[in-house]
Amino acid sequence: MRKITFVIVFIVFLSQNSSAQFTRYVVKLKDKAGTPYSVDDPTKFLSARSVSRRSKQHIPIDETDLPVSPQYIDSIRLSGNVVILDQSKWLNQVCIATTDSSAIDKINRFPFVVATRPLKRTANSKLVLRNKWEDSITKNKFSERSSDINSPLSPRHVSGDYYSYGDAFDQVHIHKGEYLHNKGFHGEGMLIAILDAGFYHYQSLPAFDSVNLRRQVVETYDFVNNETSVNEDHYHGMMCFSIIGGNISGQLVGTCPNANFLLYRSEDVDSESPVEEQYWAAAAERADSAGADVITTSLGYNTFDNPVFNYSYSDMNGHTTLIAREATMAARKGMIVLAAAGNEGNDTWHFIITPADADSIISVGAVNSLGEPAAFSSYGPSSDGRVEPVAASVGEGTFVSSTTGPIIAGNGTSFATPNLAGLITCLWQAFPEF
Repeated sequence: MRKITFVIVFIVFLSQNSSAQFTRYVVKLKDKAGTPYSVDDPTKFLSARSVSRRSKQHIPIDETDLPVSPQYIDSIRLSGNVVILDQSKWLNQVCIATTDSSAIDKINRFPFVVATRPLKRTANSKLVLRNKWEDSITKNKFSERSSDINSPLSPRHVSGDYYSYGDAFDQVHIHKGEYLHNKGFHGEGMLIAILDAGFYHYQSLPAFDSVNLRRQVVETYDFVNNETSVNEDHYHGMMCFSIIGGNISGQLVGTCPNANFLLYRSEDVDSESPVEEQYWAAAAERADSAGADVITTSLGYNTFDNPVFNYSYSDMNGHTTLIAREATMAARKGMIVLAAAGNEGNDTWHFIITPADADSIISVGAVNSLGEPAAFSSYGPSSDGRVEPVAASVGEGTFVSSTTGPIIAGNGTSFATPNLAGLITCLWQAFPEF
């Protein structure tokens, strides 16, 4: 009955969008029958670091950790003109690319399939696509304002005992982060996953000289284009990365400069569709498998190019959106997950955006260096009544690397989030039993 109901809804959905051609779908599966993997031998699908992290926190490895059944993936792949993009073992679903309606019909008839759901369609003359990056400047989805990202600033040599932070001192000092650094906690042995829109020229910008020299970036992957390189993509993730891992003495020192990093691209800045939530899910699960301690993400969703996919405030309850369910699961697997609250504070929406609504994670709002709330910072509560955001950090006048090298200032909860993520990582390094 569940599948029949979904098919009826899906037919109505298509009839209301008859001019659209869908290109991305998620296929929800019933089970993991026929899997060659076993929870008794997790090293076949989890790294030793991931297994160790769970063991330290007494978190059992269960069926949700098992990869999606390879037999099911093969059947879906062979159903027609279908490309497997990625998969989510936690939600037991597969993301595919296809415009083959007969393949979708065939997939829906498979006994192991619960349902298929469209995630993205091609543009057409009746669909008005917004310029996402222009919108992010005014609505600040990506959490920085263009007026603050134009000119370099003169360095201010403010030091702790260990680092000369320059202008970045205040964003570290608001949490007394220099105390951790002075005590020898700079992220050594910790692994941070940054999920964002790209890490433009991180391999050559001076803020990352130390990170690159020490080979602290242990893995990169682009889940949008299914390739390993993220160096040529959008600059937003690079700026967030610089807040954590940057190190130019007297100008900018990040909050956790000696950690190791996973740099994952899950955001497609050229469009806005729910498929990006699926990309994020694949990235979060890869971070888990690699053994990440912390995930920090400065992305969020509430509206899409196709308004039929838009969320309402009632959806901000921590368990409705795909990305919120994934973020919650990541936390339950033993990682600390931080997500930007959003920059909708001055807009009609004004609430947090997903995945900041997820349960058991740290949603981060923005303040200035004096601790005064930034007007643009989204606020709660979540629609189910939880206090949001959980914490705040400097996101107004935050110092970051520019795309050309000089240190500049910008605004947004996107910048508050990595600032706090780095210091949380140092704190966990200091107190691993917590």
